[in-house]
Amino acid sequence: MNNASRVTHRWRPVWAIRLTFLLHGAALLILLIQPAWWREVLALLLTNHMLLSVAVLFPRSQFLGVNLTRLPLSATQRKEVALTFDDGPDPHTTPQILDLLERYQARASFFCIGEKAAAFPEIIREIIQRGHSVENHSYHHPHAFAFYGIARLRREVQAMQKTISDIAGQSPRFFRAPAGFRSPLLDYVLAHEGLHYASWTRRGFDGVQCNPDQVLQRLADGLAAGDILMLHDGASTAQSPAVLVVLPALLQQLTAAGLTSVTLPHAIYG
Repeated sequence: MNNASRVTHRWRPVWAIRLTFLLHGAALLILLIQPAWWREVLALLLTNHMLLSVAVLFPRSQFLGVNLTRLPLSATQRKEVALTFDDGPDPHTTPQILDLLERYQARASFFCIGEKAAAFPEIIREIIQRGHSVENHSYHHPHAFAFYGIARLRREVQAMQKTISDIAGQSPRFFRAPAGFRSPLLDYVLAHEGLHYASWTRRGFDGVQCNPDQVLQRLADGLAAGDILMLHDGASTAQSPAVLVVLPALLQQLTAAGLTSVTLPHAIYG
């Protein structure tokens, strides 16, 4: 799907966002009628914004918008799971991950960073040629992403969409925020781009944890059909990233359990 054929979807804000709009409208009305109440109104609005800010810190929450944390029932019944990899592509790690996935006939979704995709377009094309999907993880992966306004959010999302479309002739269908911290304004931007938000069922914390045994335990403990698992193929300070040690053992466990790893688009759309 290229940019010209992009399908947007209607933005349907969740109740927390609707309540925020209602509170701001009520605050304006109150100030017009009773300006002396400005302290109480300000306290109410600050409380509202504080709650929204706290919600940002819970990546798997549905508080700020629809959030795919597990595959749908149809995929669960097919005994499917979704392996996802963040922060790539990396010229050292990603090709090795692709080889491991091919060895076990597994498919995965790669949430790539736009500027890395632009630097290594051949890896993006190889990901897709091998039957995997490339998804949107923002263009620059900014640490302050969750606090951006709509204009900056849109630039980060759109730049990545265009980058992948130009490289591969198709656009991502899912988005995952940097570090999983989503802005309360993000859903509006995603709706315009036809993107759906996805997080995970469990993650290995391999981006910060170099102990493969601990990473594998986090992913495999309670592993079940319908799970979305998150690892990283981005550059690591370790000589041998934990993901390259963990992934073969994880794929073996999936095979032993009769589970099939598929891409997110396959699990959702078939």
